[in-house]
Amino acid sequence: MNKFKANLTTQNKLILLGLVLSTILIVLIAFLATLNIQKKLNEGYQNFGRIISKTLAIESTEVIKDIPEFEKHDKLKDHSQTILDSNDDIAYIEFTSNNGDVIYTSKFDYSKRFQTSKISVSSPMIVKNAGKAESIGSVMVGLSGNIINHISSTARASLLFVFIVAWAVFAFVIMVNTYLITRELRILHHGVKKISSGEFGVKIQGQDVSSEVKELFEAFNDMSSRLRLYEEQNVAQSALEKNKLEAILMSIANGVVVCDNFDNIVLVNNQAQKILDVSEKELLNTKIQLYCDGDGELCFKEKIEKFKDTPLDIMEIKPLDFNIEINKKVVKAIMSPMFSKDSEYCGYIVVMIDVTKETEMDKMRSQFISNVSHELRTPVTVLRSYIDTLYNFGEDFNYAEQKDFIGTMNDEIVRLNNLVNDILDFSRMDAVNMHLQKQYEDIVGIVEESIKEMEVLAKEKQITFSIIEEPDLPPVPLNHDSIKRVIKNLISNAIKYSPESGRIKVRAERARHGNFVEVSIEDQGPGIAPEYQSKVFDRFFRVENDTHTIKGTGLGLHLVKIAVEKHHEGEVFLQSTLGEGSTFGFRLPLNVVCNEDAEMEEEYVPSENLKQAVAEQMSANTQNSGTQAPPPENDLWEVSIEKRQI
Repeated sequence: MNKFKANLTTQNKLILLGLVLSTILIVLIAFLATLNIQKKLNEGYQNFGRIISKTLAIESTEVIKDIPEFEKHDKLKDHSQTILDSNDDIAYIEFTSNNGDVIYTSKFDYSKRFQTSKISVSSPMIVKNAGKAESIGSVMVGLSGNIINHISSTARASLLFVFIVAWAVFAFVIMVNTYLITRELRILHHGVKKISSGEFGVKIQGQDVSSEVKELFEAFNDMSSRLRLYEEQNVAQSALEKNKLEAILMSIANGVVVCDNFDNIVLVNNQAQKILDVSEKELLNTKIQLYCDGDGELCFKEKIEKFKDTPLDIMEIKPLDFNIEINKKVVKAIMSPMFSKDSEYCGYIVVMIDVTKETEMDKMRSQFISNVSHELRTPVTVLRSYIDTLYNFGEDFNYAEQKDFIGTMNDEIVRLNNLVNDILDFSRMDAVNMHLQKQYEDIVGIVEESIKEMEVLAKEKQITFSIIEEPDLPPVPLNHDSIKRVIKNLISNAIKYSPESGRIKVRAERARHGNFVEVSIEDQGPGIAPEYQSKVFDRFFRVENDTHTIKGTGLGLHLVKIAVEKHHEGEVFLQSTLGEGSTFGFRLPLNVVCNEDAEMEEEYVPSENLKQAVAEQMSANTQNSGTQAPPPENDLWEVSIEKRQI
């Protein structure tokens, strides 16, 4: 077969070479013939012009021979117009005297025809007087070349037609000859193609073929029959093994993609289809390097190139391990080579594990540790510096300055205590066996108590509160300390993110749907983007961008969610619009059974003596600075209560 293929290739080359040479020869002959014809036509046309100019010179001489000088112009004009109107090939006629003066020219009367002039021929006008020839001027005739152009185009078209017919006949002969030569090989190729597609047992028939080719056809038919028999004996066993392998791969919890030596995907399990977000039909028999995620990124191209650039013995010992992002999912992939029973490399396997949640948790833990470290470092640093100063230089300060130091230290201790409590509450309240003691209480009283305790923070930013409470709200079964901490946490967030001199609306009312009491805190802050609103109650989650830059542990809202939903069987909610503000709130059911189980750990409360010392120090600082003391609390504390009837 290779011999025939080689002979066929040589014949094709010779045939193609002959066709090209014949084409070049015919084109060259046609080109030379066209040039020769064009040359002869130009010479004949030039002679034609001379004849016309001489004839016109003779006729014009007779016309103006015996007339006065002033009538020559009109006579020549009439005579010229008669000739121009009767012959389209004459572009213009011009008469001049012996001294070069133009007697008459048609260039102006026939300006468009003058522009088509290509050949100009001049002849003298001669008059015989007493047997002596005397020139009285000359006539110049311009020819447009229409006749010669028409003849040239006709000649070229004829030559082109002859060339095309000759080339077509020659090409047809070559095609017929090639078809007859390659017919036997085409028959054999058709049979081989069917065998390669799995149609074992196919037979080819050849009529009027040479004896050598006939023997080749018989050998092919025998091979096809043997392959059909072998297929029937092994197809059942192969199908069984394949089904076992596919069943195992499909049941694996991780994604598995099997590629052959040419990077074509030959097998993919259900988990891999889920991770890649495509169907099996779209993946099979495609190259894994060409896989694109929803953003059009070639996720595997770079890793496949790295895998192929690494020796197989190294990949066999240490498979390629990498993380990639596919459709906003973090996927851990392990790529290892695949070998046959004879240790022959036949492709590779890609195992994929969706580690999006684990990655997010690691990121949140790292961010939480960073935030906690930052939050702890500040009060500890302040306490250390103040304590060190008092310890070493306490005698250098007066009593008022010492109280000022103690007041600052107290603030940092309270801050540190709140941070530690958040961390402890997170681990304690998230426990499975944690239960809170509940009793029926007035939710409005807890709201007003919480607002009163947050007064100091609000004064720093000149923030006012509006309390809207529905009258005659029924008592709610709740844990006082837990719900108070929830309300204070939400109010604290509202204060942090509210602008200076802003207003915070606090509502306590019956829920519109269901048997619930609803508490909501509305601020005028920057708002939260829609993509973050479903995550703000997750542990460790914080919105860190140009708008939200206030540091924290990311546990506050998560503790709110646990306290309300886990320990009070209620629900939390959020409504927010960017640039307009946010409304955080919760709903508590009215039909929960109270219990007498565990209690919450008490918060750290500064001693009354320490509070008094801080107050005195602040008053002393105000007097020393020469500024007026701040107005009483009630002067800055604007509270508007609206009673709403349901």
